[in-house]
Amino acid sequence: MSTTSHSPALPAAKDAAQSTSFVLDRDSAGRLILKVSDHAQAVVVTAVRPFPISEPHGAIALVDRDGHELVWLESIDQLEPPARDLVLEELRRREFMPQIQALESVSSFITPSTWQVRTDRGPTSFVLGGEEFIRRLSGGTLLIADTHGIHYLIRDFTALDRESRKLLDRFL
Repeated sequence: MSTTSHSPALPAAKDAAQSTSFVLDRDSAGRLILKVSDHAQAVVVTAVRPFPISEPHGAIALVDRDGHELVWLESIDQLEPPARDLVLEELRRREFMPQIQALESVSSFITPSTWQVRTDRGPTSFVLGGEEFIRRLSGGTLLIADTHGIHYLIRDFTALDRESRKLLDRFL
């Protein structure tokens, strides 16, 4: 499934001359590849959001294996639907950050404790190693890391139900 798009920013592929046209596709291993229209060699790329928490629907960069930006998109809407689908699929694979919708229970108010939560991806449980693993971000947003390094997001802790806020308040 290849698709051609035009970049509003010029791809800065390592040895590529400046071009505004590129093709996105998947290789035989399922990796996202970028081919600049006037260059024969395709480059394996990763789609990344520069601000995935504060601007989840904002800009997107396509970077090579070394993290060098090849294409900058102010919005996913700048891509044609087939290319957009490929990039969105790539972002879903890369960005695993369940959003907590409710706290069902906690095993103890002393850490480490096991939290039973309901997320946008279904119910789950995780171990909170310490209160320092809860980070306050702007606008009532919380980022919680479990003992395995998985991050859970609460977009606005004031929007949680009363019981969830009561449990959470014991750790804040």
